[in-house]
Amino acid sequence: MSRSKFGIITNGILSENPTFVQCIGLCPTLAVTTSVANGLGMGIAATFVLIASNAVISLLRKMVPDEVRIPIFIVVIAGFVTVIEFLMKGFAPELNKSLGIFIPLIVVNCIILARAEAFASKNGVIDSALDGVGMGLGFTCALMFLGSIREIFGGGTWFGMPVVSFEPAMLIVLAPGGFIILGCCMGAFRAIQARAKGIGAAPAEAATGCGCCAMAKFCHKDKDECEEAKA
Repeated sequence: MSRSKFGIITNGILSENPTFVQCIGLCPTLAVTTSVANGLGMGIAATFVLIASNAVISLLRKMVPDEVRIPIFIVVIAGFVTVIEFLMKGFAPELNKSLGIFIPLIVVNCIILARAEAFASKNGVIDSALDGVGMGLGFTCALMFLGSIREIFGGGTWFGMPVVSFEPAMLIVLAPGGFIILGCCMGAFRAIQARAKGIGAAPAEAATGCGCCAMAKFCHKDKDECEEAKA
């Protein structure tokens, strides 16, 4: 695998992680990370849909008129969501019951639609599939990390097995605790990312404006237009 192909995969895990960097798809993130098993199941489902829909949308990109591309993207994504939902109902009914409405809602998940619009509709099939792999792995890792923290400290278990001897803090598995843990993890991830890129040693201008925007590469505005919009 060439460096560029490998870079497409690592991009979704590190530099453009959908949860900790782009901050998209947070509704299912907060809802399903009460346990690591739920996070893993949701991550696998989303990864399957990302890879399959990215590949198909890339194949259709030259045949789809711009005026109807979003409805067509949604139809393609909905088809694969239906497949994964049937598979989960047949082979993992308990997990499907735990995830509930959030499996069908993958159809309108910001991560899936964003990658279809920003990447798959502009790149080849292989690169689009690899982008789905990277974004899916990044999303899955984030869900499992959050789910592990919330399950261990909020329930005293990990994958249902007791792992701690202290009294768990139930607040962590509730919605307020989820927001607190997510915020702390986002801050830590961005701090580590900034340190790795040497932002702390760079001039202050480098860490402001378009330079710190995760979607800068997909934005068609130049710096002057952004300044005018802020004014």
